[in-house]
Amino acid sequence: MGRSFENRKHSIAKTAAQKSKLYSKYGKMLYVAAKNGVPDPESNPSLKSMIEKAKREQVPAHVIDKAIEKARGTGGEDYSESRYEGFGPGGTSVIVDCLTDNPNRTITDVRNCFNKSGAKLGMAGSVAHLFDHLAVFSFKQGDHDSDQILEAMLEADVNVDDVEDENGQLTVFAASGDFFKAKQALLELNPDTEFDVQEIAFVPQSNTELSGDDAGAFEKFLDMLHDCEDVQHVYHNAQLPEEE
Repeated sequence: MGRSFENRKHSIAKTAAQKSKLYSKYGKMLYVAAKNGVPDPESNPSLKSMIEKAKREQVPAHVIDKAIEKARGTGGEDYSESRYEGFGPGGTSVIVDCLTDNPNRTITDVRNCFNKSGAKLGMAGSVAHLFDHLAVFSFKQGDHDSDQILEAMLEADVNVDDVEDENGQLTVFAASGDFFKAKQALLELNPDTEFDVQEIAFVPQSNTELSGDDAGAFEKFLDMLHDCEDVQHVYHNAQLPEEE
């Protein structure tokens, strides 16, 4: 199928302010994952997966523990999920997932990012049909090649969309509902697998190549969105020039 999945580049949090925003976002996601299930990662696969992701992003243990402890209490914040779709610089398609306790603030912040970038916020469903909602796992090839990985997925009754092999980096695309089943099958095949990517994501069906001013405008647009406190994930089909 040749999806040419690339792990989207994220700016490394170099300043205290950037780190604070990153920790705040993970604290919110961990809290919701624990609150929606049980605050025990061994009994809550979603929470366990989120903790693993937070650790890969170098979120300190005290931030993780505080979010889980907070979820163990009664009451607490009432967060809701919201999703916005639109068209970014250069005719790109963009999906923005948010987690918020103040929807009015969130839509205002997201709309400002679009307006200030010459982008256009669309209606629900305006670009989602250009993406597939998939479970994505990416890892370095070990003792098993893509054919063996595919066979293991099928044996585990995982609805596989594609398995890619690019220079020894394997990427598995599966139905979003089969996330945990697919992960378990991969770990049973090789318990030492270290995932570079393990997430449920909107994967574009095709990419829009950007260059020059469009590429610069899109990167600024992305930075603005990631600066919004309620924005958790940004999915897009922009193909930006590779850094030399």
